[in-house]
Formats: sequence, C-alpha cells, structure tokens
Amino acid sequence: MKHVSILIPNGHTSLVNIAGTHQILNQINDIVSQQGGKPVFNVQLVGLTKETKQDTGLFTVYPDCTIADVTKTDLIIIPAIHNDQREGIERNREFIPWMVKQYKNGAELASMCIGAYLLATTGLLKGKKCATHWAHAASFRRMFPDVNLVDDRIMTAEDGIYTSGGAYSYLNLLLYLIEKNAGRDAAIMASKMFMIDIDKNSQSPFIIFEGQKDHGDELVKEAQKIIEKSYHEKMTVDEIAAEIALSRRSLERRFKKATSNTVVEYIQRVKVEAAKKQLETTRKNVNEVMYEVGYSDTKSFRTVFKKVTGVSPFDYRNRYANFTST
Repeated sequence: MKHVSILIPNGHTSLVNIAGTHQILNQINDIVSQQGGKPVFNVQLVGLTKETKQDTGLFTVYPDCTIADVTKTDLIIIPAIHNDQREGIERNREFIPWMVKQYKNGAELASMCIGAYLLATTGLLKGKKCATHWAHAASFRRMFPDVNLVDDRIMTAEDGIYTSGGAYSYLNLLLYLIEKNAGRDAAIMASKMFMIDIDKNSQSPFIIFEGQKDHGDELVKEAQKIIEKSYHEKMTVDEIAAEIALSRRSLERRFKKATSNTVVEYIQRVKVEAAKKQLETTRKNVNEVMYEVGYSDTKSFRTVFKKVTGVSPFDYRNRYANFTST
C-alpha cells in the first residue's frame, strides 16, 4: 500500500486540494476493494502541529500526525498556499528538509497549483519542468529562474516529482497518480465518478494574457506599449527597435530577459489575446477577426492561435463565445 502524506501547511491553504485529494484517493480504495483487490493508498494528513488554523478564521484542520511522526512515506502532496508566497514559504520552512529527506529515501513529491513555490524551495525542481497557475508565471520565474516553468501545461512528471497547473487542474494530476498506482481502469472510473476530463493536458485556453510588465526595464516597457497599441498592424522587430533607439540584438536580449518571451512571441500573444476577445464577444467570423488583429494569411493565423491557446479559433469560439455584446 502506498503511504500518501497530504501536507497541511500553516497560513491560508487550499482546503479544496486537501479535501479533494483525501476523498478521491480513499474513494479509489473503496472501488478497488469492491472489485476484490486490496486498498492502494494509505492517506494521512500531515502537519507541523496537531492543529492548524486557517488564516481566514473559518476553518481548522486537525492533521492525523506531524512530520516528526512520519519516518517513511511514499508520496507527498503539497497543496496551494494562498498567502504572499515568500511569507508562505517562511511559515512552512520546517517542511522543506523533511521533504528533501523523504525524496532522497524514495518518496515522490506532487505540488498542486501554487504549492509549486514550496516545492521549488527544496531545490529539487532545479532544471526540471514545472507547472503552476498561469497567473503566477512571472512571479515564479523571478523567484526560481533555474526551474523550467511550462505555464501552459496542466501537469508535469519528471524523476518522481509531479506538478499541476492552476486551480482545479490538480484533479488531472490526481488521475495521473491514480493510473500510475492503481491502473487505467481505476483512473477511468474516478474520471467518470468525479466527472473529470481524463485527457486534458493544457491550461492554455484558460490563460488571460495581460503582458509581463512587472520588471524594471523602461525601454522594454516602451516596446511593449508599441506592440499593444499597434497589434492590428503588421510590425517587425527592426521597426520596434528603431522606434526606441535600440539595436535589434539589444532589444531581443533585454526583452527576453524582462518578459520571458521573445519579441515575436510577445507580438503573437498580444494579437491572439485581442482575437480571443473578439471571438468571445462578437459575431465576426474567424477571417474578419484575423484581419483585425493584423494577420492576412489564414493558415498562419490558425497556427499561431492554436500554438498559444491549444485550440483552433473555431473551437475557442464554440467554448467561450458570449454574444451578449455586439
């Protein structure tokens, strides 16, 4: 039986991550038992103290045990911590050496949403792929530049370390862990019972691109303003560089460092975000939207749109259109 330690951090924690994981893994035990098998997971809530009050004042969680009581575990689940991330890490720093020790002794680690911050603080994510909530991508990259953040992914799995994207994408990570430990049939049963899309693999359709402006490079900000003001026109990197009196090479280097996007990628994301809003709120056809955001080639537009969002313009409209606006 796989021993699962669901961490109960101090602060304002995602009780949804905690309760959902606890319920679903125990439900799998019931399903497997009903089919004549042995329970797969031994699930425990593990805290730093025997009582953990949420900062909201609404809830108190009573862990089954503390980390001092767990000498060996097989899987550690790290829920999202909603406090300021540096504060959340400091208040839960005691978990870090325990997690590192358990990992070195064979345990696997799984972070949910912005629980990735606490996981990354262990140093175990260095050089590895990591998912987290797309809205925290810029902040995460600044704090952990040595981690390969893939902010479009629902989940990652590498060397016994698993991470999930934003909010309820933790459910897809759970299905993956269930399939890995209890088999495909159990994962399919869980997906049906809890109505989880078992094959979802990207959070790109949900990303709202607002531009990465929380950096200190004023010339890059000027370039961003130019792109955002003129997204409906065709523009080249050379033209943008000339307008802010930088060489193309300097602009591309500084832009990538400040925003984690190349200039071309940023132009594409701004155009696609504008296209998404048109597809959501107007009855314009895909070609009309394409022309309004500065594309003239249908294949090129559809390719870029799908690269950024994970779906075609047509599928995006079907999923998110709201024609209360005209």
